[in-house]
Amino acid sequence: MGCAPSIHVSQSGVIYCRDSDESNSPHQTTTISQGAATLHGLFVKSDAADSIPAVLAYQSRQPPPCSGPRRREPRAPRCCGIEAETQTSSASLKQASATEVQIGPMRLTQDPVQVLLIFAKEDNQSDGFWWACDRAGYSCNIARTPESALECFLDKHQEIIVIDHRNSRYFDAEDICRSIRATKPSEHTVILAVVPRTSADQEETSVLPLLDAGFDRRFTENSSITACYNELIQIEHGEVRSQFKLRACNAVFTALEHCQEAIEITSEDHVIQYVNPAFEQMMGYHKGELIGKELTELPKSDKNRADLTDTINACIKKGKEWQGVYYARRKSGDSIQQHVKITPVIGQGGKIRHFVSLKRLRCTNENNKQLCKSHRDENYSGDNSQSESHSFKCKNRRKDSTDVKSISSQSSDAPSLQNRRYSSMARIHSMTIEAPITKVINIINAAQENSPITVAEALDRVLEILRTTELYSPQLGAKDEDPHTSDLVGGLMTDGLRRLSGNEYVFSKNMNLSHSHLSVPNTVSDVPPCIAQLLDNEESWDFNIFELEAVTNKRPLVYLGLKVFGRFGVPEFLNCSEATLRAWLQVMEANYHSSNAYHNSTHAADVLHATAFFLGKERVKGSLDHLDEVAALIAATIHDVDHPGRTNSFLCNAGSELAVLYNDTAVLESHHTALAFQLTAKDSKCNIFKNIDRNHYRTLRQAIIDMVLATEMTKHFEHVNKFVNSINKPMASEETSSHSEGTDCECTANMKNFPDNQTLIKRMMIKCADVANPCRPLELCIEWAGRISEEYFAQTDEEKRQGLPVVMPVFDRNTCSIPKSQISFIDYFITDMFDAWDAFAHLPVLMQHLANNYKHWKMLDELKCKSLRLPSENNN
Repeated sequence: MGCAPSIHVSQSGVIYCRDSDESNSPHQTTTISQGAATLHGLFVKSDAADSIPAVLAYQSRQPPPCSGPRRREPRAPRCCGIEAETQTSSASLKQASATEVQIGPMRLTQDPVQVLLIFAKEDNQSDGFWWACDRAGYSCNIARTPESALECFLDKHQEIIVIDHRNSRYFDAEDICRSIRATKPSEHTVILAVVPRTSADQEETSVLPLLDAGFDRRFTENSSITACYNELIQIEHGEVRSQFKLRACNAVFTALEHCQEAIEITSEDHVIQYVNPAFEQMMGYHKGELIGKELTELPKSDKNRADLTDTINACIKKGKEWQGVYYARRKSGDSIQQHVKITPVIGQGGKIRHFVSLKRLRCTNENNKQLCKSHRDENYSGDNSQSESHSFKCKNRRKDSTDVKSISSQSSDAPSLQNRRYSSMARIHSMTIEAPITKVINIINAAQENSPITVAEALDRVLEILRTTELYSPQLGAKDEDPHTSDLVGGLMTDGLRRLSGNEYVFSKNMNLSHSHLSVPNTVSDVPPCIAQLLDNEESWDFNIFELEAVTNKRPLVYLGLKVFGRFGVPEFLNCSEATLRAWLQVMEANYHSSNAYHNSTHAADVLHATAFFLGKERVKGSLDHLDEVAALIAATIHDVDHPGRTNSFLCNAGSELAVLYNDTAVLESHHTALAFQLTAKDSKCNIFKNIDRNHYRTLRQAIIDMVLATEMTKHFEHVNKFVNSINKPMASEETSSHSEGTDCECTANMKNFPDNQTLIKRMMIKCADVANPCRPLELCIEWAGRISEEYFAQTDEEKRQGLPVVMPVFDRNTCSIPKSQISFIDYFITDMFDAWDAFAHLPVLMQHLANNYKHWKMLDELKCKSLRLPSENNN
């Protein structure tokens, strides 16, 4: 008897069984069972396609014999989900190598081609393509179902896809093709349909239905490895290589978009096909006003010679380059003098198909000098500078600061610059207030004295920036560049348009609300068993707040608050009874609006849970005092009390009582803190502060107010940048130089010696807790995304009804893409902030959730799905 077979059950529920008795069998055999189906070797014998493993990535197989019937070598497959692992035979690995491709003067390196085979069942045809891939050195995956095919493609972005179109019994090949074509990556993919042979007496079928479905080529059934190999090789050297060259053009367009010279491309008939941002800036037009128009439709300057246009056309139509001085008329009507170079480009049919014009301003007259200065300033602020945070990623929608290197290549007017230098220095030296920013300006001014002209010019620009009030807030680029980001940031980071329409928005206060359907426990030990069981898990980051919301009839804050406050010794610190604490929590929860989709007591409980979780991290715990912890928990509890479900911008635009009261500045955040302290002091039964001394109370109150005000988004980047510069960077520097044990202890001990640093940590902690939804497990993240979207939809509806400015137009319930809004929010606000917080607090679980959730939203966006989930998931 041989050894017993080894059994392995995969995460997907597929059972692998391998007979390990090699002495009785020349080959190892593999049987896979899933449900009622059984697979021998690699493929299922059942006809049920849905019982076949979704995606198979081949392990090494012996190549087939040259003649005679082919014999399959059984090997244990791997079932792969979204991240299907591609494995090739050893022969493939030896053959596969990068290919050098030339496009114009640009030399590219093309990686080995990836192929996705979509066949419901194994047969000679699928084997033929597999071995053809093996011979060509291509990476190859095989998918068995439409779902797994789409997942595998979104993960791998294969260059060639082969779909079995011979039999519609298992899946509809054209539907699969359409679903793949609906994704953005498929733009550069060649899709091949394998169709059945036709008999000699049958009429040849049209390829139009295949082309309409999105296929690029048709391959008539032929299991010969050579035939399959020839087809794949032709595709690689034809369509795949062409698509590869087209994709490389993205690099060229990126260069054009960031080039400081104005560039215009027209057709042979002088129809404008492209202009870059530098051209838009120089001429004062938006590209949408130019592309598609003939040059003759644009206003001309009367300063050119009458025959200049004819002279230029005569030259370039002969295929010759023309360059010289030309006067152009801007949209404003001003004439500007340009250095122009026009180059003809040969295209289809060996004819001139494009004219490329490069234009530079001549800074001679006063008009041009002013425009030159504006042009330089725009270039200074628009390119490649480092943010204050070393961990911040560069985002093209943020407007960065000066790039000194780029300035050295700019032309400048020396006398004018010198005048500006000395006048600016005189202003600085005449100042008598020695504030820190004044000292910085004086140092920069002194550095200008003996600096080269280009450096001095750059420092002048720095001085202009330092004199602005918003030093930390990045500026968005063009609004149409990313409307989701522009609307989201505009709605969250501004206080509205200050346009009072006469329609005052007044929301009701819930100060006297009560809930009688669920009795509140007298003590923590009196909590109902179903709630107590849930709360046993409250220290875990994956704690499900929505389950607590359900079992407490939308009153999670009281129950979670009692548990968390007790765990952190809050009643002992405040010297208050548990009954007083319970009454205070009841009053706070009653003043949250349960009618709000998002800003309700469940959100407050969620922020309280996140704050408690952060306070439990070693470095956070070691950096704060007990008073800080108590302040943080109270701030989290009250941070959105009496929130109306509308943004600050809405309240300012509507001329609400609160906006008037707080002068349109941090309206809601000021109201939350003021009301919370009013409610607390109003009744001795719920006054948790009544037994602490005055000094402790003032310190605690100030810390609570500071943390709640930090949740206001207009100061978001200021708080994050200060945290990075004052906490992350010094800590990283200390850890790098130390390399000894106990470094963390030294760092956190130092934090306690600097109250300002403790303040930055507390601000960052509540900010992260307030917007931690994208870092929650996927199902919780999706639920929160749906709730906040619904609240924004309701605000947009009301703005339209009242005739108010629509603060976030993309949040229209009929057109909004929720995945796009989540991607923008994560890109602009979440990633950098949580990178900085993770570097301090060490939060690997949160960062993994964030990555997974971002991948979920990106997948939906690539599939052009605007909802929270795929339609198939919603049906389930």
